[in-house]
Amino acid sequence: MLENAVKVDPTNPRRFSPQVRRGLLGLGLGNALEWYDWMVFGLLSAFIGPNFFPDRDPLSATLNALAVFAVGFAFRPLGGVLLGVFADRIGRRRVMLLSILLMAATTLVIAVTPSYAVIGPAAGVILVVSRIVQGISTGIEAPLSTSHAVELAPEGREGMVAGMMSLYVNLGILMASLVSFLCSLTLNGAAMAAWGWRVPFVIGAVFGFVVLYLRRTLPETMRPEEIAENSTGSVWAGLRRHWLGVLAIVFVVGAAQAYNYAWNTGLPTAARSNFKENPTAVFALTTALAVVLVVGSWVVGRLTDGTAMSRWFIVTRLLAIPSVFLMLLYVQPGIGGFAAVLLGGSVVLVLNMTIYNVVSTSLMPKPVRGTGVALGYGIGVALFGGTASYLLVWFQSLHANWVFPTYVAVLSALSVIFYVLARRSSGLFVGK
Repeated sequence: MLENAVKVDPTNPRRFSPQVRRGLLGLGLGNALEWYDWMVFGLLSAFIGPNFFPDRDPLSATLNALAVFAVGFAFRPLGGVLLGVFADRIGRRRVMLLSILLMAATTLVIAVTPSYAVIGPAAGVILVVSRIVQGISTGIEAPLSTSHAVELAPEGREGMVAGMMSLYVNLGILMASLVSFLCSLTLNGAAMAAWGWRVPFVIGAVFGFVVLYLRRTLPETMRPEEIAENSTGSVWAGLRRHWLGVLAIVFVVGAAQAYNYAWNTGLPTAARSNFKENPTAVFALTTALAVVLVVGSWVVGRLTDGTAMSRWFIVTRLLAIPSVFLMLLYVQPGIGGFAAVLLGGSVVLVLNMTIYNVVSTSLMPKPVRGTGVALGYGIGVALFGGTASYLLVWFQSLHANWVFPTYVAVLSALSVIFYVLARRSSGLFVGK
């Protein structure tokens, strides 16, 4: 880890040094890119489905696209294990460069792949393969970038790191919503369905290569002796010792992501596909939600900096249990009802999404942190996050609206239980 003198500004011990600020910028923008790409896919799934799949029914084509969305999540645990072990064995920096390269390249491939009408089933195959590669890439990006950021920053600044990393995540979400909204506003419906949906993916690819350039000077936080002492066998032995921490991370991440994807992609997709709301109005409201998340993450970071992160986690996660049932208020067409539900749940959403990654990092010791956090994160996102949008839309189409919020509430309760058990078993390795 960097010496403390390098981590802080000597004129102000509470201020990050220029080296740390540059590192946090490169890590944060990578998180922004990950969420931009994934949110764009979810938001534009109603346009992507008919372009890559032959089904004539718009709802079925949308569900096919959301199923591909979930496939990418299914490969996150594999990416977390493969690249997480490398991060613990060879260091963080090179793995962070690789993850961004894979994300930028596959986003560009999706942007330029011809439709089903042009190349037939090959279009769907290319889309699935691209999402698999993105799943492997993002299986390490979000968990390791947060762990890397925590290791870069001085001790006691975990709240500020959580706020900064969440700010970048929400900037990515805001960009996805804003770009989708502007494309929908500028282009007519036919152009958006035919080719306009590709524009946000081109923007994402360019963004990715810019982040890759910025990360070239990213500091390494693993000392040479730490790398030398680690082996694949020692990493897996460490994971066996801290298996309860990995299990807790699965539910800490999974519950937050299920809530998040329900609000950011599931509800907007249901509004457009099930309730036939105006797409431009839906994109405008998801953009407003993203603004709330950007501002809120900065506020939560300031509030939690220097305080007990564990207490914040337990309280905010328990608040998620009743608030997720707000979605039951949106059961019929009406943009006003959609707006009330979407923005009404935003406060609890931002509280949970700001701190969950740092909370996950705190459950793993440094020698196995890359693998342990990435494995738990990947499983949690694959099982509960990637399927959230699909399940929400599916249950609404079956008129079983109560099932999904009950499901998320149970996940939230389990995340608190497993977190407390893991903390009592091994303690916390970051913060308190």
